[in-house]
Amino acid sequence: MNRRQRTISLEAEIEGHGLFTGQSVHLRLKPAPANTGLVFRRVDLGEDATVPAGIQSVAKRFQRTALANGDVCVETAEHLLAALTGLGIDNLYAELNAPELPTGDGSAADYVRLLRQAGIVEQEEERPVLHVTEPVSICEGDGVITALPGPEDELSLTYHLDYGPEGVIPPQIFSLKLTPDVFVEELAATRTFILESEVEDLRQRGYGSQATYEDLLVIGREGPINNTYRFPDEPARHKLLDMVGDLFLLNCDLRGHVVAMRSGHVHNHRLIRRLLEQAAGRGSAVAGAMPQAMDINQIMAVLPHRYPFLLVDRIISLEDGVRAVGIKNVSINEHFFQGHYPGTPIMPGVLIVEAMAQLSGVLLLKKLERTEQVAVLLSMDKVKLRKTVHPGDQLRLEAEVVRSKARTAQVNTRAWVGDELAAEAKIRFMLVPADQEL
Repeated sequence: MNRRQRTISLEAEIEGHGLFTGQSVHLRLKPAPANTGLVFRRVDLGEDATVPAGIQSVAKRFQRTALANGDVCVETAEHLLAALTGLGIDNLYAELNAPELPTGDGSAADYVRLLRQAGIVEQEEERPVLHVTEPVSICEGDGVITALPGPEDELSLTYHLDYGPEGVIPPQIFSLKLTPDVFVEELAATRTFILESEVEDLRQRGYGSQATYEDLLVIGREGPINNTYRFPDEPARHKLLDMVGDLFLLNCDLRGHVVAMRSGHVHNHRLIRRLLEQAAGRGSAVAGAMPQAMDINQIMAVLPHRYPFLLVDRIISLEDGVRAVGIKNVSINEHFFQGHYPGTPIMPGVLIVEAMAQLSGVLLLKKLERTEQVAVLLSMDKVKLRKTVHPGDQLRLEAEVVRSKARTAQVNTRAWVGDELAAEAKIRFMLVPADQEL
């Protein structure tokens, strides 16, 4: 049985410094309506500087989870996300005046205290649930993370930390069944750690200017330097804390058993994408969310585009009025490769943007049942082409509605090749009757 969604009762505030940037930051948490999720707002950048906490917002960063919407970034979000997942809080507005969340003591304990003081209240709508129905595994380098089917009413987590025979930390294995009480007692207070051998590299990167050995767990041959463990296996537990935080980006409750070894944030993010893609393919795996999928015939029933200019092959997930995820398979048979460029075929960047615009058109027209309308592009802002796209690549297109009115709409879009961001743009549309002269 699905639980009800939750938010906080009162606003809550906290101040501190970012671990990586060292900047001082003020964070204010506010209640949010059901189905909002977590939405960050950078008050130092303006009213529209928002970032939704979803896997589509993940930006590549070193040893942390960062979320971005165009040029608006929120760094080191995983400990707040972990507190929300652990306590079962789903909907929240988070306002901050700097690019990085306060690190506190490197754990989620401060966030847990803050959220509990604010009070946790239930809402009317149910929380969606994703059941792992078949094994999903992500392997990269020495790390591996696997999601396995398990009991339908629980999520179990296991982490195997192993730095090898020469590692300064002996191998550790920690497992738990995630509940709010277990999270608070076993995970929330575990701290970010680094090895003594990594300190100089971090300093050279410009990270950790405010951190000391007393408030950051630095581990050498003899154990923590100028510090002590809160648990004998604190490093393995903290890896699970980070995993719990990243799982918030599913925006649903996960049911199954996740087993990880030598993995980190990159593995967690890839697992989440794979789980959501599989759930969308099955159509009914996320109970309560019901993302829609569309084949090419259904797409053509909404879009007026046809060969050779239809650039969306399939839609794997469409949440009405919220976001859509689509696929464009890039083949050497594409007509534009004849001249762009014959010796080094590269998909034109303008066509990547066009594909993102077409996905946005499906999202807007399908949502509003505007079968007699066309989404006409009005303007584009913050267009960035970050990676070349070649024959054999598969573009994963993402579109998220920022605002939608009767005649106009604004959509944030991204295109990915694997886990690499290929392009992004903010696009504004005018919705006009299909038979109107433009």
